Amino acid sequence: MPSEQLDVELEFGENGLIPAVAQDAETGNVLMLAYVSADALAKTRNTGLAHYYSRSRDELWKKGGSSGHVQRVEEIRVDCDGDALLYRIEQEGGACHTGYHSCFYRTLGGETVGEEVFDPDDVYE
Repeated sequence: MPSEQLDVELEFGENGLIPAVAQDAETGNVLMLAYVSADALAKTRNTGLAHYYSRSRDELWKKGGSSGHVQRVEEIRVDCDGDALLYRIEQEGGACHTGYHSCFYRTLGGETVGEEVFDPDDVYE
């Protein structure tokens, strides 16, 4: 992903973060939602690999840093208000730390509708 000039205003919010939806560029499936700081966005743009900001760990992280399941960012889109991002990505392995291809693998009723693609116990020892 070439690092094109940023010609839009982004609203990072009071906490300095903006939500980013990761979408499979080929299938259109939504894989996950995470938050991005200005530093995470800069790293994503410079490397072509998705970087996010962990609110629970209070740190910048590269998707796939421990699992190897990286996200190659093909395009970044901005919503009309400049307060949300869409990462159109190529996902290696699973996007979800629970072992599923997508973090959206359950219905409100608790039914599993997604595909498990790895065993998290084997990946996160």
